[in-house]
Amino acid sequence: MLPASIAIIAIVALVVLWVISTHRRLAILDEHIGSAMNQLGLQLSCRFDCLMSLLELIKGYSQYESEALIKTVSFRRSAISAKAMPVDVLRQEALISEALGWIKMITKEYPELRANPDYIKAMDAIETFDGMVRTSRLIYNDSVARLNREIRSFPVSLVAEMFGFRQREYLELKDVADL
Repeated sequence: MLPASIAIIAIVALVVLWVISTHRRLAILDEHIGSAMNQLGLQLSCRFDCLMSLLELIKGYSQYESEALIKTVSFRRSAISAKAMPVDVLRQEALISEALGWIKMITKEYPELRANPDYIKAMDAIETFDGMVRTSRLIYNDSVARLNREIRSFPVSLVAEMFGFRQREYLELKDVADL
């Protein structure tokens, strides 16, 4: 009787340790996703700052269009945090792309603006942050893939269900009209 109860206690202890270990692994993966989303939000925020600097520079050349664009961009800007959803990121990227399209249309009319060193610096900074956003998207999607893969596997799926871990959405390129 004693060896059987020791065996049962040992098995229960192993199961409990496995559940704790699995929960910890899922929590770490979930934290990586939040960190990646925060990083993406930081890069988008920096892009917005460059965009706003660019709009302020354009204001000296085309005040009416730039002021309207500044109001629109400022109104529609939102913060991307660890709890943000991929659709929030896609909306922010669409807003930035739309604003950059307007800026390119405006600057076609002002060749002296395109030659302005501050304009060139701001556009270079935006391109740099574009690359950083692409890298951050890759890191986010990789983190999501790792968590989703774990959650789909049995018996980890049981622990994930028990503790409320859910599969996450990827940051996929979508048509701006869908947003």
